[in-house]
Amino acid sequence: MSTDCYSSPLSERYASKEMQYIFSQDKKFRTWRRLWIALAETEKELGLDITDEQIEELKAHADDINYDVARAREKEVRHDVMSHVYAYGVQCPKAKGIIHLGATSCYVGDNTDIIIMTEALKLVRKKLINVMNELAKFADEYKEQPTLAFTHFQPAQPTTVGKRASLWLQEFYLDFEDLEYVLSTMKLLGSKGTTGTQASFKELFNGDDETIDKIDPMIAKKMGFEACVPVSGQTYSRKMDTRVLNVLAGIAASATKMSNDIRLLQHLKEVEEPFEKNQIGSSAMAYKRNPMRSERIASLSRYVICDALNPAITSATQWFERTLDDSANKRLSVPEGFLAIDGILDLCINVVDGLVVYPKVIEKHMMAELPFMATENIMMDAVKAGGDRQELHEKIRQLSMEAGKAVKEEGKDNNLLELIAADEAFGLSLDELKASMDPAKYVGRSARQVEAFLKDVIRPVLDANRESLGVKAEINV
Repeated sequence: MSTDCYSSPLSERYASKEMQYIFSQDKKFRTWRRLWIALAETEKELGLDITDEQIEELKAHADDINYDVARAREKEVRHDVMSHVYAYGVQCPKAKGIIHLGATSCYVGDNTDIIIMTEALKLVRKKLINVMNELAKFADEYKEQPTLAFTHFQPAQPTTVGKRASLWLQEFYLDFEDLEYVLSTMKLLGSKGTTGTQASFKELFNGDDETIDKIDPMIAKKMGFEACVPVSGQTYSRKMDTRVLNVLAGIAASATKMSNDIRLLQHLKEVEEPFEKNQIGSSAMAYKRNPMRSERIASLSRYVICDALNPAITSATQWFERTLDDSANKRLSVPEGFLAIDGILDLCINVVDGLVVYPKVIEKHMMAELPFMATENIMMDAVKAGGDRQELHEKIRQLSMEAGKAVKEEGKDNNLLELIAADEAFGLSLDELKASMDPAKYVGRSARQVEAFLKDVIRPVLDANRESLGVKAEINV
């Protein structure tokens, strides 16, 4: 690693080698050559004077790119595509004259962008499925573990640890649905020419519209796509980038929601993210176990959410058939968004896979608040014993405020049960009241909801994608 110049933290610290390669220069230029081969093959098959020998020469040098020649040429002509056309021609002297025939720079540039984004989306999809799988296992394991729920971060009617995890899982499932849709809509630019009119092919094929109509579908099939966009200017619509980055931003929002909840739960000492044996939580306070990975998830996610503005603004400001103010922005916003979301998903897999739950702490917090949560049930029992509902409601309200004051102002334990037992209007002993303090009685249908959600919604997705499961995230820092 060079220490005397800037290096992106996304490459050095967060993103996987697999995602980094998808956006590498080598991947890009190899894809350019695949596209030139597909174009030449298509033109030959549609009747242009291109030989099998020329095609084979192109294929023979599809991967051994002479980067030194391309770099030297680019210094002279200041044009990356024509530099690589030249370099490819140096290696393929017989095919030199038919490389890039009828195409414009966007033929390789834009089609490659779509191919690379599609591959990157598939890697995101694979990791997202693994996050969902880890959350499904966690939700199932803890579906019956009662815990305090919170509204406004104030104690509320109990839920279960697994039910709360199912809420995180549902967010990611919604992202999965969006990702599936966007993947299904990815189309190549094809070969549309300088302003999208295919005028050069009108010339090459002597105005034969039926033959020209076959070019894009044939190129799409050779490159593994179902179709090319039906109309375009010089470029594919930059709204496609907006769609893609919005999916990434959605995943980032879900990851933030989950990581923030984990951070709050770690403060309460109820749930804790993985903590390595030799990990240091604080340089000053040796006892600390900070939720560093969850914080990193939130930090990177904030970047991705903001990054989604880039393609939105770019697509809105393209003039007519194209302007070049998209190029520099795309080179940054699209790869960096994918590298960041890749790091986020690895962190999510790692954190959920190693989440530690502390039932005793959860129970302690639950029992401190449960008397307040149980007042409705207590009131109903007292009514069954002959009490007046309205009178009992007012008494419980007053006693609850008295108990709450003792807890908050005097630091005492919650004594609401004792106060109720001492009031003859309720006709319930302290032992009877304590017997009703089983947290499982107050979690409603939490476990059943988790079971149904996993069975009906999540497991069909996981079963259909078994080959994608088993990803183990490597966290570098």
